[in-house]
Amino acid sequence: MENDLGHELTRAVLTTADTFLREGQRLFRRHGLTAAQYNVLSLLATGPADGMSQRELGDLLVVDRSNVTGLVDRMEKAGWVRRADDPQDRRVYRVQLTAAGRRLWSEVAPLYAQVVAQVTAALSESQARATLKVLHKLQEGAVAWELPE
Repeated sequence: MENDLGHELTRAVLTTADTFLREGQRLFRRHGLTAAQYNVLSLLATGPADGMSQRELGDLLVVDRSNVTGLVDRMEKAGWVRRADDPQDRRVYRVQLTAAGRRLWSEVAPLYAQVVAQVTAALSESQARATLKVLHKLQEGAVAWELPE
């Protein structure tokens, strides 16, 4: 691929991601949430009944474990999640939704689904699938690159 085209593609992907984050805040802010907090609520609401460890959340959110700790601390203080001891490993806490967290997710998730439908309405199913394949290839390339000498 031509280097200029690669730069343009990379810039477009990053700009799109930044736009999604910024515009998503318009929805989440109205509910006292950040995008990261919504993602945690969503993972917990659709995940295992006994919750997830902070490490599992970090892996799925693709953020540093120390960032997950602060995120969960703030969400616990807001009353949306709680930490419970893991019966298999005393060093691990399971993060679980509280009733208030589930109510908040149930309120925001349908609104988020409506926004996603609006954003993707101009794409056919085949365009969406092709875009996903391209994005996965870009993710693989981002992970596999080697430092030039």
